[in-house]
Amino acid sequence: MESALYVALSAQVALSNRLETVSRNVANMNTAGYRADEVKFAELISKAGQDEVSFATGGEIYISRQGGSLNKTDNALDIAVEGDAWFAIRDVNGNVSYTRDGRLEITQDGMVRTVTGQQILGTGGQPITLDPEAGSPLITQSGEISQGEAGVVGQIGLFLIPAEANLTRRENSAVVPDLPAIPVQNFDRNGVRQGYVEGSNINPVREMTKLIMISRAFESATKMIDNSNESQEKAIRELGATS
Repeated sequence: MESALYVALSAQVALSNRLETVSRNVANMNTAGYRADEVKFAELISKAGQDEVSFATGGEIYISRQGGSLNKTDNALDIAVEGDAWFAIRDVNGNVSYTRDGRLEITQDGMVRTVTGQQILGTGGQPITLDPEAGSPLITQSGEISQGEAGVVGQIGLFLIPAEANLTRRENSAVVPDLPAIPVQNFDRNGVRQGYVEGSNINPVREMTKLIMISRAFESATKMIDNSNESQEKAIRELGATS
């Protein structure tokens, strides 16, 4: 009976973690370039008694890398990634992270930044500057930037994050990998698309379906706990009456 209680409790812990990820996903479904949280569960086997008992782990949270939809804006300072690459950005403290949010702006001093204030970096990790008075830039698939009569004035960097790298979230939709990102050299499978913004990779209908399933599973685990408690109370009453 105690095993059933502990199994149900482990299930509730796992479901609580899953509910938190769904809540974050729903809250960020309109965040440009956002990558959904997913949970990977595992089974723990205990053999403390005569029979093996299976428990659920709390769940390992990871960031999904599935791409989001590309939404056309026709804004020359909106760019999106085609493929699996990422843009590199640097904050005011010099910390580098990676994002799929390519909404850019040119400051008065010509620095190209994201709409959240980070510098967008070139292929060598350098900041990019443009002439604020030279008109809208033209950005090619390889990230090369042309402006007015000056020709090519810079190149936006694209970077591949190793598949085995673990990602940690940063501000907005940015991430930091625990392995070095690799600059893209070949633009056949990865490139820049000007005039587009990538949306989140969150499917609202799927997330609401998950929410319903989690709620029902939580209710089942709660009912299992209640039944276990009732069985223990009944056993105590009956054994106490015959002793």
